[in-house]
Amino acid sequence: MKELENLNVREVTEESVRPIGAGLPETDELPAYLFHQGTNYKSYDYMGAHCEKTADGYVYTFRVWAPNATFITLNADFTDWQNGLPFRRITKNGIWEVVVESDVSLDGQFYKFAVTGKDGVTWLKSDPYAFSSETLLKTASILCDDTSHTWNDAEWMKKRSATVCPKQRGFKPKVNHFYSAPLNIYEVHLGSWRTLDGKSTEDGEHYLNYRDIADKLAPYVSDMGYTHVELLPVMEHPYDGSWGYQVCGYYAPTSRYGTPEDFKYFVEKMHEYSIGVILDWVPAHFPKDRHGLYEFDGQPLYEYQGRDRMENEGWGTRYFDVGRPEIQSFLVSNALFWLREYHADGLRIDAVAAMLYLDYEKRPGEWVPNYKGTNHNLEAIAFFQKLNTAVFAEFPDALMIAEESTDWPMITKPVWEGGIGFNFKWNMGFANDLFDYVQTDPVARKHVHNKLTFPLMYAFTENYILPVSHDEVVHGKKSLVDKMFGEYDDKFAGMRTFLMYMMTLPGKKLTFMGTEFAQFREWDYENELEWFMTQYPRHTEMQRFVRELNRFYLATPELWEIDDTWDGFEWIEPNMADLNVISYRRKDKKGHEIVIVLNFAPVVRENFKVRVPKMGRYEEIMTTDKYEFGGKNRVNEEAVRTRAVIRDDGKRENEIEITLPALGGVILRKQTNS
Repeated sequence: MKELENLNVREVTEESVRPIGAGLPETDELPAYLFHQGTNYKSYDYMGAHCEKTADGYVYTFRVWAPNATFITLNADFTDWQNGLPFRRITKNGIWEVVVESDVSLDGQFYKFAVTGKDGVTWLKSDPYAFSSETLLKTASILCDDTSHTWNDAEWMKKRSATVCPKQRGFKPKVNHFYSAPLNIYEVHLGSWRTLDGKSTEDGEHYLNYRDIADKLAPYVSDMGYTHVELLPVMEHPYDGSWGYQVCGYYAPTSRYGTPEDFKYFVEKMHEYSIGVILDWVPAHFPKDRHGLYEFDGQPLYEYQGRDRMENEGWGTRYFDVGRPEIQSFLVSNALFWLREYHADGLRIDAVAAMLYLDYEKRPGEWVPNYKGTNHNLEAIAFFQKLNTAVFAEFPDALMIAEESTDWPMITKPVWEGGIGFNFKWNMGFANDLFDYVQTDPVARKHVHNKLTFPLMYAFTENYILPVSHDEVVHGKKSLVDKMFGEYDDKFAGMRTFLMYMMTLPGKKLTFMGTEFAQFREWDYENELEWFMTQYPRHTEMQRFVRELNRFYLATPELWEIDDTWDGFEWIEPNMADLNVISYRRKDKKGHEIVIVLNFAPVVRENFKVRVPKMGRYEEIMTTDKYEFGGKNRVNEEAVRTRAVIRDDGKRENEIEITLPALGGVILRKQTNS
């Protein structure tokens, strides 16, 4: 710990270390009462460390919740690290407080709480509510005198509100109002998107600052046609290899990349480029690091008490006891903290299934049913409903996205209808089915054709995001381009067709960084993306294709205005299994439509017949097969006129003939007034 020089901390007296209220062991302050009730949704304004500037200097108030502790001291740069200043318990349910008066600012100084449990053992703990923290092998909390910021993103916030919650004349919000706008997310791990001089981050020395990353990332994602970035957890975590999913400092943006003010700059820079910021958030579990939340006051506190619920042995982490009121205050406040204080535009909630199921990754005999006799975690259901109700009450234009990997019903239905209350859910089944399909030899794809079409069977049961996420490009699963069956060029052609299918299906979109230029190597958190690959033609061509496909998606309301019902989608030919071909229509609210035809076979189909909805001339408005995309340029340069055909049942249909490229796709639109 660093030493302070010339610091005049006043002698600790009964006045400087004192209880709140009338000296009773139970405070009469409303924030403490609400905290213990589970309804203090600004608990970070009360708990933790707070500074007040006075005429005589600075007053620092520290509060911590530790009901099972017998003694707590504040150990810091400005106290005796060995013994510290003693706290006093101020509520019977376990809030402790100490007040320090100083002639000089303590901003930036390190501190911890020495918590002694009932067993007499003392552990140095980081402040659960700290706004800043050391990182990696260093674990002290850091005082922040000024956490305010003058935001300059009012234009973006106004646009966000108008996009997510449109106000129209005579408009009455639907029971489950849907996001009728494009949503195309670029998922990012800040430590490996770019690094200093392209070096490994294994030693922690080559991270870029939040500001440097923002200055590079914002124009890039804007140019590439993405609407949002989604960041793997930026909350403070001690271990790089957890990718941020083992959080110890829930209220502190990791100092790997800079200060809290630097991270606010990052968010503001994204907003300047009209890019939304979604944060990955982990309310399910926390690691067993001794300085963190683990057995905080000498025994289980933030975690469940019972062994059947306490731990995920596979992950080596503890589950939050979300049925406990103080944990609800901690977590709901934390979600709102990132939306309020950092202007995040939404949260992607990790591991929802792990919270909802009592038997998640457990063997028979390792879990206990609820009082109804089922495997549902009733406290977790109530917690999510409470969380989403609180978030949308304050931020109706926020995005609350569940990573939920099962078929649990009504994840994205409103709480007042009995739903869990999120407005989006990751469609994990879509990803698994499509990956299975594209890894299959085209000769055998007719036997797994249902993998291609099955996602439409449930596409409108929830409000879905279609993800090609970080989880799908690690641990031997291969990068997206390497998942494709075939030789080198076939892989690129197959990937372009996969992406055209994904971008034209109902559902919002998410792709992990590096996918856009077809990185072959699996993602490695210790090294930056293989940007040098863009020096090679196929990778530059893929990046060019993704940019044009993204921009096409943004400019085409047929692909995003009606994502939540069959009104926006209609199959033309879903069952051409022998040919590895599918075709379908996408429609917008004004009745405009486009036709998509995809060929997953390595065979060019000349004079291929496609049924179309209306008479007229149809032109090709997008293809996967242009030279500049790395294709063979099998394009339909001229608009084609429909012809009438009579089916066997006597009904008349409209038909056109097109060239359908091998492992390729085309998008067609009827010419106006044709």
